[in-house]
Amino acid sequence: MTDSGSAASSELRNKQVFTTGEAAEICQVSQQTIIRCFDAGRLTGFRVPGSRFRRIPREELIRFMKDNSIPLDRLESSKKRILVVDDDEQIVELFVDVLERDGRFDVRTASTGYDAGILSQQFRPDLMILDYMLPDVNGNVVCNTARDNPVLANMKIIIVSGVVNQDEIDDLLQSGADDFVKKPFNIERLMSRINELLEI
Repeated sequence: MTDSGSAASSELRNKQVFTTGEAAEICQVSQQTIIRCFDAGRLTGFRVPGSRFRRIPREELIRFMKDNSIPLDRLESSKKRILVVDDDEQIVELFVDVLERDGRFDVRTASTGYDAGILSQQFRPDLMILDYMLPDVNGNVVCNTARDNPVLANMKIIIVSGVVNQDEIDDLLQSGADDFVKKPFNIERLMSRINELLEI
């Protein structure tokens, strides 16, 4: 597969709503087949207001694929999704380098709590590595927001920081963080903790 082909399939894996053409590509059938199934009610979704365009939500496409014994591998990567949230470029580069070299992870990055919130919704991480001191909000705010979102209920959160006392660490763990790692950290130890939390 070409780089652009793999990039396209990666894009599709992260989408939550699909066109009939995208659904056809994922299911490896013609677009007309998808349209016929949609119009017959075998594949449900919605039409774009004021047009004939059909849209299919991710959960519905997965149900349709399972019902028709279509493999889900084009929709679900076997890689675990990790979101790195830190405004320190060197730390972000370190995480991205180590995680991508490992080969088992799909990595995205954010430098603010706001971006982390948007990316969490789109990317649906299995695990978030979260810096406590972000430019816009503290890590516990991101933690609380994530824990209030049912879509992210199973996401693991590791907070990293160099300027936190024990009371703050306890507060972070109560906010919903699964673990706390003090900077400077041992990357091998952190990787083994990631493996434990993701059970891989």
